[in-house]
Order: sequence, then C-alpha cells, then structure tokens
Amino acid sequence: MAEVIEIPQRPQRKFLPEQFEISTWEILKPYFENLVSRPIEDSKALRQWLADRSELESFISEDLGWRYIKMTCYTDNESYSKRYQDFVENIQPHMAPFSDQLNKKLASSPFLQSLESEPGFSILIRNVKKDIELFREANIALFTKINTETQKYGQLSGAMTVNIDGEELTLQQAGVILQSTDRTRRKMVYEKIAERRSKDRVVLDELFSSLISLRHQVALNADMKNFRDYMFKSYGRFDYTPQDCFNFHEAIAEDVVPILNDLSLERKQQLQVPDLRPWDKAVDPLGREPLKAFENGKDLTAKSIESFKRLDPFLGQCLAIMKEMGHLDLESRKGKAPGGYNYPLSEIGVPFIFMNATSTMRDMTTIMHEGGHAVHNFLTKDLPLADFKSPPMEVAELASMSMELISMDTWDIFFPDLEDLKRAKREQLEDIIETLPWVATIDQFQHELYEKPNHNSEERTQIWNKVMARFSDSVTDWSGLEANRDILWQKQLHLYEVPFYYIEYGMAQLGAIALWRNYKQNNKKGLQSYMKALKLGNLTTIPEIYRAADIRFDFSRAYIKELMDFVKEEYAKI
Repeated sequence: MAEVIEIPQRPQRKFLPEQFEISTWEILKPYFENLVSRPIEDSKALRQWLADRSELESFISEDLGWRYIKMTCYTDNESYSKRYQDFVENIQPHMAPFSDQLNKKLASSPFLQSLESEPGFSILIRNVKKDIELFREANIALFTKINTETQKYGQLSGAMTVNIDGEELTLQQAGVILQSTDRTRRKMVYEKIAERRSKDRVVLDELFSSLISLRHQVALNADMKNFRDYMFKSYGRFDYTPQDCFNFHEAIAEDVVPILNDLSLERKQQLQVPDLRPWDKAVDPLGREPLKAFENGKDLTAKSIESFKRLDPFLGQCLAIMKEMGHLDLESRKGKAPGGYNYPLSEIGVPFIFMNATSTMRDMTTIMHEGGHAVHNFLTKDLPLADFKSPPMEVAELASMSMELISMDTWDIFFPDLEDLKRAKREQLEDIIETLPWVATIDQFQHELYEKPNHNSEERTQIWNKVMARFSDSVTDWSGLEANRDILWQKQLHLYEVPFYYIEYGMAQLGAIALWRNYKQNNKKGLQSYMKALKLGNLTTIPEIYRAADIRFDFSRAYIKELMDFVKEEYAKI
C-alpha cells in the first residue's frame, strides 16, 4: 500500500481575511494602521496584538517568498521578475516605517514585562529593541535600491551558459565535466567556464562596488562606523564579536590549512601530474569515474526521502510532504538562478527547496543540507509567533550541516557498492576540510572590504589574493591563470545577496562535527538531541541551543583542533 501523506493545512486566519491577496500597498495599509492605533489595555490584549502582528507578517513573508522562488526558478520570466520587483519597490518601503512604529509600541508597553519570563519573549524583546536602534527613515530608499541591485546578480548568473560539444550547458552542468578522468577535456571545460565568467567580470565588479557604496551609506545613516558593525547588530550577533571571527580565521589558518595542504599533495602524487592545476581538483585522484548518486530529479527525491525515513520516519515525512505539495525544484536548467536554498514559508509552515542538481555527489549532499533546513522548519512550524520560528543563522546552519554528516549512515541508498560508499564518505570529510578555509576566506574578505569601503577595483583584487593565499593550499599551481583567480570571489552569491552571512557555516560546521561525534557514540540519543535543539527555534540564545544539542558553541583554536583530530581519525577508519 502507498504511504498516506497528510498535507499540513494553513492555520485559519483571525486577523486577515481568509481570501486575501497583495496587489498594492493600499490593500495592506489598513492592517498596519489597525495595529498601530489599537489600544493595548492589559497583557491579554498584548498577546492578541502580538498574535495578529505575527499573522500579518507571516502572510507577507510567504507572499514575498513565492515571488522570490518563482523569480529564481525562472530568471528569464519577465512577469515573475516584475512581481518580485514590485514588492521590493512599491510595498516593502511602505512597511518599514510601520514596522518601526509597531516595534516602539511594543517596547513601550507597560505589559511587556509580564511576558519576559516566558520562553522566547526575552529574545524577541532584545531583537525588537535592536531593530529600533538601527531603524532610520533615510535607509528605506537605500534598501529598496540594494534589493533591486542584488536581483541583477541572479539574472546575470542565471544567464551564464557554455557550449560543450555542441550542447548549451549551465555552468553547474558544465562543472560536472571537471570530474572527467580525461585531463585535456577537464582543462578545456575549465577554460570555457572561466572565459564565460570573465565576460561579466566588469559588470559584476561594478555591481559589487555599487552595493558596497550603498551598504556603507546605510551604516553611516545608522551612526555605525562601517557596514560590518551594522550587520553584526542587524543579525543580532549578541553572542560573539568580530574579534571572535578573527580568532576563528587564525585557528583555520594554523590547524586546518596544513591538513588541506596534505590532501592536495596526496592528490598531486596520486594523479601523477607534474603540477596540480585548478582543473585537477574535482576529479577522482585514482582515476575512477565520477560518483553518480542518482539519475535525475525524481530519483534524487525518492532516494532522499528514503534516506531521511531510515534515520527517523518523521524526517522522511517532511520531504515526502514537500514532494506532494510541489515544494521541490531540484534540477539545473537554463534560466535558473545559481545555488541552492531552503525557503521557509511562514504561514503554511512547509518550506521550498531550490537546487541546481545534475547527478553528482555534491548535489546529493546539497539536498541533505537543504533537507536539514526543511526539517528545522517543520519542527518549529507550530510555535505561536513568527519570531519564534526564525532561528539565528548559526543554529539554522547547524541543522543543515549536521544532517549532511548524520545522513551518512543511510548513504548506501545512493551508493549500494561498498567501495563507492566509502569513497563518498571520504569525499564528504574532505569537503569539510575544504569548506572551513573557504568560509574563513569569504569572511575575512568581507571584513577587510567593508572596513575600507572606498577601495577601488584593483585594491579589492589585492585584498582577495592576499586573503585567498592565507587559506588556500600551497600545492595548486595558478600560473597563467591569475586573471581567473582574481575574480573567483564573484561566484559566491552571499557576497552580493546576503553580506556577512557566511561565518555561520564555519561555526555550524564545527557544531555539526561535534553533533556527529555524539551521534556515532549513540545514534538514538544523538538524533534526539539534534531534534530537541532544533525545536527551540528562536526561543533562547545560541549557546543554550547548542547545549540542548549536547555540544558547545565554541570556535577557539583548541576546540577546532580537537574536532579536526576527530575528523582525521574518522577519515583514517574509512
């Protein structure tokens, strides 16, 4: 018998009409005005006011979510782009002043103190006060301009294709060929991809310069020294400082990069090449054909559901529901924005996963990653307020990166051959060793750029090469390819779309290793701790959520070394 999938239903609306659509700001405005003018006479009225505000914000968030999803799925669809742009230009700017008024109304309520002792409210209040401190009327137009500019990055990237053997391929599809055992072919594909990227290097550089200028002005308007300091406050980074990030960079350079060097030297020796070149980094060093984890999007979906189900039936149900609801768009195609994401949909509670899968192992681990985010959304969807469902990013990425490692127990679904399975697990651990230095690279790069916002393009290139040299292996030979290396940062969409959202991957990667270590010692307890922590959503601080998972929120050099020693031990066992 086929498994019965119970599709979640959107909670009945109490503040908004059941049938409601956003076409103009004027349709939304009365609901904001209601919340601004409504008297709050006791704590019960305050709770209702919070519930109504949450309902309104959840509805708006989901409406914007679908506009963004459709735009990124089909960047060449003008109507989807216009609908998203209409929201950004004609609706969002009107909401910002009202949100500030609502925050001030909440912060000044004499009944607020009665809620502070309840789970989640101290965090909510802390964030509201932070938003009040940062809000400036002058920044509304700037954020509109920033959002319009960032939209261009997806359009430019989504339009990038190359012709290989007479076939037009997206850069993601072409990138799969870099796993070919034919070195001449790899070099040819690498050069075509690099050549295509270089065609847009100037326009992408100018776009980034524009964004840096706009963002710096936002910071100045908010009386902040630079945009880095602005974003630390905006993201609510109450639990660590820029100096902690610098300490993380130092630890990665000292304790992870040497391991990366060892792996690169071993790769060079196994490939038996005189020089290790960038097109040699993805191929199997022993000359085996690339691992193929699935046939197509349908196969990837089915295997992913089964993988999650074997870990825990609830986890499998999450992906099965998304499949049933059409909340999965996994395969790469022309006109699709790059990258992958899990987009939370606040009202229905069932997120959407977007990917650019071809057939590689990396695609398989991407859905494990995004599936971890999705599970997080399912575990928090019944929390009473929208704010409670939005965990800090250091916790959100813990959910996803831990799932990559925990799910390795069920990867035989993708790799039934034992040798392929071992190879896949080794590649996953190698990926960790490569990821941490890359996270440090992107993070330090941003710190330096925004600390010196008036830099020119040439200075930016110098900063990039200096930072990249600190965290890259010293084995790979870039001679003759310096122009390609100079713009390598342009492929990182976070720099354009979500600035300073990257160090979280490093912190969460450490947490994921610690959680995986617990899971290996006791599968049941490890998974229970994982789910227990995720259920907390945004109800408490980052360190407390990590403690709920039986791990530490710690990125000191000693702790990083301890965890990397564990990774090396596990790698040696495979």
